[in-house]
Amino acid sequence: MKIQEALAELKKEKERKFDQSLELLINLRGIDLKRDQINLIINLPHKVKDKKVCGFLTEKSKVVDSITEGQFAKFTEKKELKKLVKHYDYFLAAAKLMPKVATTFGKVLGPAGKMPSPQLGIVLQENEQAIKAVVEKINSSLKIRLKDASLKVVVGKKSMSDSDIVENIKAVYTSFVNALPKHQENVRNVMIKFTMTKPLRVEVD
Repeated sequence: MKIQEALAELKKEKERKFDQSLELLINLRGIDLKRDQINLIINLPHKVKDKKVCGFLTEKSKVVDSITEGQFAKFTEKKELKKLVKHYDYFLAAAKLMPKVATTFGKVLGPAGKMPSPQLGIVLQENEQAIKAVVEKINSSLKIRLKDASLKVVVGKKSMSDSDIVENIKAVYTSFVNALPKHQENVRNVMIKFTMTKPLRVEVD
């Protein structure tokens, strides 16, 4: 089934009282997760939603919730760190604070896949414009860390146009498949679903 046909089918389902997310599921075969570690950042052509971002900065920012260098000491307890990680989707940091960020927050942010990185989340010059640019990049990016033999990611909302959803699906599919060791051969099947629907199998051309 073509993506557009599947979307039309899924939209026939009962209306819900919230804007359902559109999930893309790519089931894999022939992948050795110990050997084939896949970590990548994909830029979506169309933003799905604004993410909750927190910044590790030298001074408070008007753009994002901020934890300044002087407040780092408050986060020595693992309980506080875990609460922080749960509350935010992403973290950014001023480049010069990265060694301290790694020491103070790395043990919890690292395993959660939320550590600021040069690809996504490091602010080289600490000013509102630069912070805003990094936040915009975060909002339109998808961070992928493959943990099992299938990928499940949100690539749209029901309220978005079909064409925007299709472009997002194709962007994620292409980047992800190119990162697989045997590319297309590693793909068992591809499905899409809304939050409250059953998945439908699709062909991505």
